[in-house]
Amino acid sequence: MFALDYRLQQDTLVVGDFPLCRLLLMNDAQYPWFILVPRREEVSELFQLDAADQRLLWQETTQLAEILKDTFAADKMNVATLGNVVSQLHMHVIVRRRTDAAWPAPVWGKQPAQPYEPAAVEVIRAKLRLVLTEDFVFEDGQ
Repeated sequence: MFALDYRLQQDTLVVGDFPLCRLLLMNDAQYPWFILVPRREEVSELFQLDAADQRLLWQETTQLAEILKDTFAADKMNVATLGNVVSQLHMHVIVRRRTDAAWPAPVWGKQPAQPYEPAAVEVIRAKLRLVLTEDFVFEDGQ
């Protein structure tokens, strides 16, 4: 059974689910920083997914990156899977702007996280509801 790593649980907010991946929002208001986690148990590496899931992960990742680039006016999209701290397979999809707190460096550890205010999370969810219309189920079921 799929279970989200406890570190991802404590650092993120659940947005909803694509057919394969759970979509999370990193709880750091400095960047629109999203994480895709394939809902498969005990998977830490891309090659541990079967071929169909590998294709679906890449499809969901690229679809999300394109949507986020337009929706959040990105100067650059950062897409990465590392897993050195959290071994559960997860894909970071981060909106980068030349004006963000870490530009041009990576976002990891550059600045202390600034948790979202509830109203800001609702603004992000509202934006995503306009663009995540196919094969996506929001956490609240809409």
